[in-house]
Amino acid sequence: MVGEFEIKDEDLAGRIGVLNTRHGNIETPVFFPVINPLKSEITIEDIKSVGFNNIITNAYLLKKNFNLKSSIHEFFKFNGVIMTDSGAYQILQYGQVNVTNKEIVEYENTIKPDIAVILDVPTGDVRSEEEAKYTVEETINRVNESLSYIKNSLDEIIWVYPIQGGRYLNLLSYSARYSLKVDEFKILALGSPTVLMQRYDYIPLIDMIYTAKSNVTRGKVFHLFGGGLPHIMPFAVALGVDSFDSASYILYARDNRYMTRDRVYRLEELEYFPCSCPVCTRYTPKELLETDQKSRTRLLALHNLYVIKEEINTIKQSIKEGRLYEYLQQKAFSHPRVYDAFKSLLKYSEYLEKFDPRTKGEIKGIFLYNKDSLERPEIKRHQLRLKEIISPKLSEHKKIVITCEDSYNSSDPNIEVYLFNPFYGLIPYELRETFPYSQHEIPKLIDEEVLQATKKRVKEFLNTLKDKDITLSIVGCEKLHINSSRDVPIKFFLDQF
Repeated sequence: MVGEFEIKDEDLAGRIGVLNTRHGNIETPVFFPVINPLKSEITIEDIKSVGFNNIITNAYLLKKNFNLKSSIHEFFKFNGVIMTDSGAYQILQYGQVNVTNKEIVEYENTIKPDIAVILDVPTGDVRSEEEAKYTVEETINRVNESLSYIKNSLDEIIWVYPIQGGRYLNLLSYSARYSLKVDEFKILALGSPTVLMQRYDYIPLIDMIYTAKSNVTRGKVFHLFGGGLPHIMPFAVALGVDSFDSASYILYARDNRYMTRDRVYRLEELEYFPCSCPVCTRYTPKELLETDQKSRTRLLALHNLYVIKEEINTIKQSIKEGRLYEYLQQKAFSHPRVYDAFKSLLKYSEYLEKFDPRTKGEIKGIFLYNKDSLERPEIKRHQLRLKEIISPKLSEHKKIVITCEDSYNSSDPNIEVYLFNPFYGLIPYELRETFPYSQHEIPKLIDEEVLQATKKRVKEFLNTLKDKDITLSIVGCEKLHINSSRDVPIKFFLDQF
């Protein structure tokens, strides 16, 4: 069924899914390269050669310049998936377009793309809440107006609900929640982040994605308009973004800008290409600079597409292996602004834990590095488990032993033994060989801030037991700077900790 979305795999709040369209299935996360029907140094055959079988183009430009009457697939001679934007980008750039929402929607019904957007009013980077409110209310008015125009095309076209509000998160959440009232729209899309991404202003972008995602159904594809920079894509996916579109690959190429998965360079800054795509194996930076502008733009655009494709595939593989959090940690150090995105993401660690799967088909050991690792779902989940399950159990015992020795033995049923782990804190000794406790790797040199943070959590937990008649022993933790003690009251231990 057109518009049906099936989730295949999950990690954090990200997922791999399959969207059914009239021209075949799309596996998400997915990137839609923007095709300008008026100007493009790169062909659709070029785009297909990189591995993309889906594009996005502009219905407003097609209507204005070609007045196309037949199938958009015939016009582009392309049998893949085509998405059309509506002219909202032109509104964002120039303030208005000489066309109505009704005209655009009916035109899209005529040319029959696989995915289509109504003519929304983008918020952009407006600094007035009143202006932002207008864009939200007018977009919702146009959504409601469109219902009568799209009702006969729902079995052919997947219609997109645009979410507006920009930096004004109260407006953004209202716009997102309204999508629950219009089930006809099978894709939800967050609008207007382009300016933020151009400025590497990722803190509000993360807040916007979280706000929108946490107020909509998880059963629909979530699209990010203008998301064309590889270094920010995994953070968006981790919050639940399924698809992206952008003209960045060609716009950057026209400006001699060369993408990598970590940052963007100017071509003249490069002595060597850090890439092995067909373009970079054929040319050196100097040779590419010496080609004519049209050829250079095409070749740079091809390279940029290869990089975006590689990033999408790496994100998918990270989800498949349950290593998306680790990938975010690695990515965070590619640029200070990307680190901003990562730290902003950690504000929503409880949200990530909520949707992160408890188990996966094939268990992979997790890697724990530094204090940021304490925010990953497995650690957060353990802390909840400690409070909800272990605390009542401890009340039945008269003695607790905390040890850092894997071979500690005790046959006394009145003793509850816990293994101290620098990241997890207290692990019930009988569970130490189960996942994830036995399937993780940690550095031999533990950062002091990790140790102090974990000790603080343990202390907070033990503090809940201080008034009970329980004694505590600590055995073999000298390497972690935890002094040994024998059969002391928990209250006494807390005073010494």
